[in-house]
Amino acid sequence: DDLGVNINKTRINKNTNTNTNANTNTQFKLWAPTARAVSVCIYESGVGKAVDQYAMQENASTGTWSIAKPNDLSGKYYKYFVDVFVSGVGVVRNAVTDPYSVSLTTDSKRSYIADLNAATLKPAGWQDGWPDGWDRPRRATKVVSATDMVIYELHVRDFSINDQSVSAANRGKYLAFTEAGSNGMKHLKALADAGLTDIHLLPVFDFATVPESGCASPVIATSNAPDSEATAAAITAVADKDCFNWGYDPYHFSAPEGSYAGDAADGARRILEFRQMVAALHQAGLRVGMDVVYNHTTASGQAEKSVLDRIVPGYYHRLNAEGAVEQSTCCENTATENMMMGKLMIDSTMLWAKHYQIDSFRFDLMGHQPRAVMLELQQRVNRVAGRKVQLIGEGWNFAEVADGKRFEQASQLSLNGSGIGTFSDRTRDAVRGGGAADSGENLVKNQGYINGLFYDPNESAEKANSASSLLRQADMVRVGLAGSIRDYVMQRFDGKTTPLSAIDYSGQPAGYVREPSEVVNYVDNHDNQTLFDINAYRLPLTTSSEDRARVQMLGAAITAFSQGVAYFHAGIDTLRSKSMDGNSYDSGDWFNRLDWTYTDNYFGTGAPPKKDNAAQYEFIKPRLANAAIKPAPKDIALARDMFRDLLRIRASSALFRLTSATDIKKRLRFYNTGAKQNPVVIVAHLDGAGLAGANFNELIYFINVDKTPHTITLPTEQGKSYALHPVHLAKDAADKRPADVARYDSASGVFTVPARTALVYVVRHCKRL
Repeated sequence: DDLGVNINKTRINKNTNTNTNANTNTQFKLWAPTARAVSVCIYESGVGKAVDQYAMQENASTGTWSIAKPNDLSGKYYKYFVDVFVSGVGVVRNAVTDPYSVSLTTDSKRSYIADLNAATLKPAGWQDGWPDGWDRPRRATKVVSATDMVIYELHVRDFSINDQSVSAANRGKYLAFTEAGSNGMKHLKALADAGLTDIHLLPVFDFATVPESGCASPVIATSNAPDSEATAAAITAVADKDCFNWGYDPYHFSAPEGSYAGDAADGARRILEFRQMVAALHQAGLRVGMDVVYNHTTASGQAEKSVLDRIVPGYYHRLNAEGAVEQSTCCENTATENMMMGKLMIDSTMLWAKHYQIDSFRFDLMGHQPRAVMLELQQRVNRVAGRKVQLIGEGWNFAEVADGKRFEQASQLSLNGSGIGTFSDRTRDAVRGGGAADSGENLVKNQGYINGLFYDPNESAEKANSASSLLRQADMVRVGLAGSIRDYVMQRFDGKTTPLSAIDYSGQPAGYVREPSEVVNYVDNHDNQTLFDINAYRLPLTTSSEDRARVQMLGAAITAFSQGVAYFHAGIDTLRSKSMDGNSYDSGDWFNRLDWTYTDNYFGTGAPPKKDNAAQYEFIKPRLANAAIKPAPKDIALARDMFRDLLRIRASSALFRLTSATDIKKRLRFYNTGAKQNPVVIVAHLDGAGLAGANFNELIYFINVDKTPHTITLPTEQGKSYALHPVHLAKDAADKRPADVARYDSASGVFTVPARTALVYVVRHCKRL
């Protein structure tokens, strides 16, 4: 059954001509198989007493309670009253919102009745599917395969709350995206023009931790020192009442978040304004993805913000042997292996894809979902959307479901052949150094491939790093560049030639996917420190501000050149800092700001909140106080423009976006490998012969992470007519080093690669770019 509220309109012919009448009813359906009785209360608005209450009837064979009332009740509000037995309590009457709510009033107190097909809830020209009369987004037409996706992960409030070019009423809201002349939208449009395809929004479903009216604002003294603890203290004091949270605390999965709407009290506004946001991004040439969190809920049991458990106690959540709710995901784990929780997840994604034109989904802790349910979800969401909707997610394997203890998971090693992508921690860790759980001195000494491992040791790392560790990390970077394909064969640093699956990553195969669509490459996202901040820990303190920008773009280049899905954190291109906050989910606007004027990256704007950072203060505070680390506007501009050039290079050739493992194995070859390699320079050759969209017969790229230039001799490339990629030669190229310093001697096959530079050579242009 279609659960929730449905507005049904039946047209009845009165004669053989075209005259018809429309009979409309509003049908309520709730699955509550253990309930003794269920009724629905109707309200005229989000406040005030109920105007009607109706007893619902149960279908004993399905456990679904329903009632149909004549007329279209759109615009009214409702709650269910469920009489149900609760273990240890007895029979209770729970007043509860609808798990299938499509909208709500302020703070989710009441569900909103709406027909999502109603014209009043749609921007001009909007239809389910692509807007009527509009061209598909220019970049969207090129997302034929998941490997075409170039994603920018963005938080709705971060995007505009600090943007003075956005009207005050729209800052931090959905409608900020409709202001095409704002600095933020100009930035996104420039990225789209360069080759960005997708904006992925951090949670925009209804979540529980931000007051939807009257949220508090901390008072922060602008005179605070760069390492002052007073800034974080002011934010922490109002953290439970302020306007900011990442939103990984789902309340109602299928309703837009109200704090981003112009008026959270009006259930229609959040629907309409969400659609206006999507339409504006599509108009800018960008697809829209959603970060979805079906692995847990905000609360369970009889807690005030528990929804599912107060309707069917003990069913929707995963329980341990003692009957308590598992909380390995941070909160109340859901049990999507149970049919109706799996159905709720599938129904919700179908709604977002159909009624809000969502183009792709990122699943939080997807490894806690069954593989079979994710495969069914993929089929059904494609069918209802009428197009391929890409699915990616976190495939981490841990806790009560680890290693298939409860079911075959949608995890990294279990999704081979599914076409569903998982984030790869392999190259991420090699590039950044260390791992996501690093703390204390490890945050400093665990240097990575781009920030000095062995070749440029920092003050704490001289004894921790070795030549062999650098060689291993260089191989791990190549794993990512090759799309993490299991059976791609490569010469390792020890001279052995093996498939990538034979390279060890913490006891797991480094190469773990069957096809490139199944891997998501990234070097930072909303979790943990930004790339700039991790480099503030790990680069030597004497590193210049320009070199810090160049190191950041080396990380971006590795992602841009890697086979698979390319995923970037918003602000990677503007050297985004969270003032070294390692977990900014509740750190307020101050530590999560973006600056689209490219004046400041917000490094050194106060010591981050103690809760998740105090153990690192001995390393954080001296760095925040070090003015030499903070970039100047010219450094931010350099990174911004270098990033756009990287997007142009990736977009210029299908060789960077190969769609099959067969093509990767056929066309990609690494040079400078094995025991005698120069480990600070990655060299890869791509063969474009016969490949549609290659635009070049051959292509070779170099990534030199060292602070000095290097020469690489490639005898197999002697005599070829290599030239720098057209992006490097453009008059407005951001980085002048390729054109000024890079050299290729055809007679000897010697390439000179500038310091801290990623560059591309091409041969035989097939067509003018």
